[in-house]
Amino acid sequence: MRQLKITKQVTNRETASLDKYLQEIGKVELITADEEVDLAQKIKAGDRVALEKLIKANLRFVVSVSKQYQNQGLSLPDLINEGNLGLMKAAKRYDETRGFKFISYAVWWIRQSILQALAEQSRIVRLPLNKIGSINKINKAYAHLEQENERPPSPEELAEVLDMSEEDIKESMKNSGRHLSMDAPLVEGEDSNLYDVLRSGESPSPDKELMLESLQIEIERALNTLTPREADLIDGGINKYNSAKLFEAGADVLVAGHAIFSSENPVAMIQNLKSNVL
Repeated sequence: MRQLKITKQVTNRETASLDKYLQEIGKVELITADEEVDLAQKIKAGDRVALEKLIKANLRFVVSVSKQYQNQGLSLPDLINEGNLGLMKAAKRYDETRGFKFISYAVWWIRQSILQALAEQSRIVRLPLNKIGSINKINKAYAHLEQENERPPSPEELAEVLDMSEEDIKESMKNSGRHLSMDAPLVEGEDSNLYDVLRSGESPSPDKELMLESLQIEIERALNTLTPREADLIDGGINKYNSAKLFEAGADVLVAGHAIFSSENPVAMIQNLKSNVL
């Protein structure tokens, strides 16, 4: 069974803001490894301008990481915001003397910040980060195997691919469910919620009358292609005549009730009606 993923809806306003943000960070020039070292040294000395420059130069990388965690409970703008917080922490703690590039160090902080946000904001039951990480790995493997095999993978298949026990797979999948408030607004700033769009079992479908009316028109159009006698017999079947009614219908056209089925070619009649309906 395909997993149902519930995400926070992104409004048009958020989409426009995100597009503008991506355009802005795309204009920021990338920095070299030597510039990273120079900026890191200045940051240690308390240079706020250097800190801001190092952060801005790596904002686009946060977007790339954030996209890996979409459809897991938070919208992309929220994921980017959380990732940026991790980037800021990394920029303040980066040690250029250890010989690796800044982003290689920062990616851990970015991911941790995003995972923490997913754990705190998208679930009723808080899970430790290592559990969140396992669930994310399982979800990715699940989607890959489902697409590859054109069917949902079994816990055994997931366990083999991820080198995990079947028990751990089942437990993680059981804990991966997310909550959704029925009272939460569908769109930020509006009063509508899920109660407004979910169908009530007690109330009729709003388009039911329209569908019935359209169906009636199509039936009448098809019946008009038959002879009056054929149309009357078919119409009786559509309107669920009982055997007595069928006998009366036969009598009306001067035939016995059983002759309705014996004296006509029902196959030809139905084929004629079917060709006109289709």
